Amino acid sequence: MADVMDIEILEDGTISVKTDKISQANHFSADEFLNELEEMLGGERKTEKRKAKHHHVHRTVKAGH
Repeated sequence: MADVMDIEILEDGTISVKTDKISQANHFSADEFLNELEEMLGGERKTEKRKAKHHHVHRTVKAGH
């Protein structure tokens, strides 16, 4: 299984990270990456389940947005 994180910076400064299912071997590392991203940006992390299969969207909002 390929573990892919699609990272996009939106016009409002929000960083959007979309994933398909992440393997158990990489899940902890992916979660730690998102925690570090949230801490460095000082924003708020929101996790949403996507409608198809097992997908997630994580958004880290820049402080002040």
